[in-house]
Amino acid sequence: MGASSSLPSESVHQFTVKDSRGQDVDLSVYKGKVLLIVNVASKCGFTDMNYTELTELYNKFKDQGFEILAFPCNQFLKQEPGTSEDAQVFACTRYKAEYPIFHKVRVNGPDTPPLYKFLKSSKGGFLGSRIKWNFTKFLVDKEGHVIERYGPTTNPLSFQDDIKKALEK
Repeated sequence: MGASSSLPSESVHQFTVKDSRGQDVDLSVYKGKVLLIVNVASKCGFTDMNYTELTELYNKFKDQGFEILAFPCNQFLKQEPGTSEDAQVFACTRYKAEYPIFHKVRVNGPDTPPLYKFLKSSKGGFLGSRIKWNFTKFLVDKEGHVIERYGPTTNPLSFQDDIKKALEK
């Protein structure tokens, strides 16, 4: 159940994911950047605070080598009901998100994509390797290693010092 303990990957840069239109994106294009990978939802009680602060973080650090990778997820009370493209339009229109919004994913269970299996196996959380809810955030260093995991109720601005430290390394 959950992530395999024998995952061959050592870095998020070894994965390919789908963008909001279903096209492949090789995450090696993000080598040398600090990443924040987050499962998002448009109809969650945490949506406004997280999207607002994610956009603020992105605008503050994007020119220093920081990128946010957002993955819509409808797994928790169906709080991301539309298509992947709908999720992108929502984030970009309502919250001025300039960072990429990828294809919808399931972050727990048998249909979990390899990237999320890797993230969860790298940093467990309150429920072990399972993701508890929308807006679970993973901070990834320039080499693609997970350095921290933040829960849904952790405000993105509260860990901007962690981002600064990762950018300085």
